[in-house]
Parts: sequence; structure tokens; C-alpha cells
Amino acid sequence: MKFSYVFLLLTILLLSVKVSKAEPEVKQLPAVAISPNDGSYYWFGYYDKFLTDPNGRYVLAMRTIFEHRTPTSEDVIQVGMIDLKRKNRWIKLGESRAWSWQQGCMLQFIPGSSEEVIWNDRSGDHFVSHIINIKTMKVRTLPMPVYTLSPDGKTALGLDFARLQIRRPGYGYVGVKDETLNIKAPDKTGIYSMNLQTGESKLLITPAQITGIPMEGVNFQEYYHWFNHLLISPDGSRFIFLHRWHTKPNTVFSTRMFTANMDGSDLYILDPSGQTSHFIWRDNNHVAIYTKPAGLKDGFYLFKDKSAEVSAIGKDVMVVNGHCSYIAGTNNEWIINDTYPDKSGRLQTLFLYHVPTNKRIDIGRFKSPPVYNHPEWRCDLHPWTSRDGKTVFFESTHEENGRRIYMIDISGITCKK
Repeated sequence: MKFSYVFLLLTILLLSVKVSKAEPEVKQLPAVAISPNDGSYYWFGYYDKFLTDPNGRYVLAMRTIFEHRTPTSEDVIQVGMIDLKRKNRWIKLGESRAWSWQQGCMLQFIPGSSEEVIWNDRSGDHFVSHIINIKTMKVRTLPMPVYTLSPDGKTALGLDFARLQIRRPGYGYVGVKDETLNIKAPDKTGIYSMNLQTGESKLLITPAQITGIPMEGVNFQEYYHWFNHLLISPDGSRFIFLHRWHTKPNTVFSTRMFTANMDGSDLYILDPSGQTSHFIWRDNNHVAIYTKPAGLKDGFYLFKDKSAEVSAIGKDVMVVNGHCSYIAGTNNEWIINDTYPDKSGRLQTLFLYHVPTNKRIDIGRFKSPPVYNHPEWRCDLHPWTSRDGKTVFFESTHEENGRRIYMIDISGITCKK
């Protein structure tokens, strides 16, 4: 069996492979830096969250004064927002001691609110989350960290970030002891839900439970197991999580994707390949996934939840792994995606993909300095769009002065009648 960690490394390191088999249209659009050029470094982490307010004025971000190493328990970052209507002024909202280079501190606007922002932090020997009202600056703290939020803004799902950091450095948080370090499939930790008003939480799914669901050809008792990448469906009825396993940290791992009801019931193995990578919900019943289904080559595929229906996306055009999202306001006709640095020039490509015509448009190519060639503190573009779908935001190091946040106006392409 191929392992998904090798799958990801091959995507990043075997960069002599062409970006696509069909030549894309190239339309280099102006990329404007919006994070302050003040000697600090700015980024936002993961891309599947509300990182702007509904009006598109404020852009959430994190700020630090160092790069190129693993965070320690003493490293504190600022969390805040960039005011696009006041010359990109930085507004500090708080601090975090629970963050990673790849996924940040889960900083995001709470769905349904134009004023409330949530992020993760550490308080003593445990992780917490804070909610701030950006108008009153009043803060309240919840007893558990969050990963993803329900569309109605009432419920969060979370996981064991200490275990995640041990199993996949750069994705979890340091500073809290992993109480399950030597347990291969714990039964008292895992995925939980939390009420965002009361802080009440409930354990939903454990590694011990998931390893009881067999996979052909795999003896789960030989491996350590953990969860990552939770994402709730647009209607809030079901959620995705990745079950991963390996023999020890910093070794190859395998992945299968599950969906479940919000209470953890009705579990379904949506992608049993062992090679699930980046994904996004298209709608309430379909998920776009980069993977390698049985008997097919690796690529992006559209899976229908709770069924065996699978169809290719971007055949011969969108052929390498990347961070994909459907663009708001386009009726799911447009996808924003990126690539890892290529081998010849370490260029990261940002591109649009038009689903009905199978057409790809490269809108930017950005050089990543070699110092970012590291599995933990690399700087992926992680593109995402404003809520009206007219602007793409991404993080990049191409100007060689550290991580910065940029924006590109794509309305001239995606909003054409």
C-alpha cells in the first residue's frame, strides 16, 4: 500500500512533474501585499474558514517576529485583523500560545456574525478558545479549543491538538503534555463537540472506536492513530474527519476519510483508499478530494457522500495536489487552487479552474525561497476568497522578506456573464 505521507512528499519533492498535462491559460494578475511591511511576519494558516467579515473590510491574520523553527511553549503570537479601509492598519485582538505554522490557531469569524471572532490559546496546562466582539473588544473564554464551526455559529468541533502535534509536527500545538503518547488507539480522547455559548462539550469519536472499523490488508493494532482536518457540511448536518495512522512520528502515514452526523453517529468511509489529501465540501452531499481511488490515478475527484459515486474533476488540467476551494457566488463553477513549489524554480502557481469547460487559468506564479523547503514551516499559498467571491487572499514569501498576505482581484474573470 502506498502511504499518504509519501503521497504528499512526492507532490512536494518530485517537482519535475509538469503542473498540468494540458497547457493552461496564463493571465498574471496584480498581487497586492496587505500585511504591514514592519519587520514582522503575517499569515493566516488554514484556508477553509471565514477569514474576512461579511462586508470584506477586515482580514484576520496572525503576527510573529520569527520564522524557520518549531514553536516552543514560550512563543506567543498576536492575533488580529487588517483593516482594508484604513490603509491596511493592523488591529490587535489578542494573543495565542496554541498555534502551528500550517494551521495557525484556528482564527476565524463565527458564522452568522459580523462581530465575533474565535481563536485557540493555551491557559496553563490546557488549551482553550477565546471569542472576542471586535466592536466592544469584550472577550469570553471557552474551556476547549476549536477546529471547525457549524454554519449556524452555535457548535464547534475539536480534537486532541497535543496528540496531533506529536503525530504530525507542525499541525498541532506544543505546551500541553500528550497524555495518550504511548497508547496506539486511545478511547478517552478524540473528536468532540462544544456548545459555543455554554462551553459544554461531548466526546463524539475516539481512535479506539475507529480502529474497530477494519480496512482490508491493514492490521490497525500495529499503528498509532489520530485525527485531523475536520470540516462541517454547508447545511450543518454532517462533518468530515481524517483518520490517520503510522508506526512512529515523522514516518510515513496513511489516511482514510470518514463522514458522520454531527453527534458522531452514522459513520461512513467516504474515501477508503488510504491516500486522502486536501478536500472541500462542494455542497451538502458532495466532497472534492485529492486522492487515488482504487484502480484510478491520483488526482481530484468528486465523491458523493454515503455512496460509491466518484467522478474526476479537472482531468488533465488540475492534476497535482493543492489547497482547493469552490469560489462563493459562482454556483460552484469556479475553483481556486494552488501548487507546491516546482523543482526548476521553486515557483508556486495560483490558478482558477472553470468546472463546466475544464479550463484552467494561472493567475500568479510566486517563488518560494529555499529556506522554506521544510515539511513543518513551509509556506503554502493556502488561497481562499472573500465572501462575495471577487477577491483571492493568499500567503507567500516571494518578495523574500518573510511571510506576507496578498490579495488579487479575480472579479474580471469569475464574474463575467
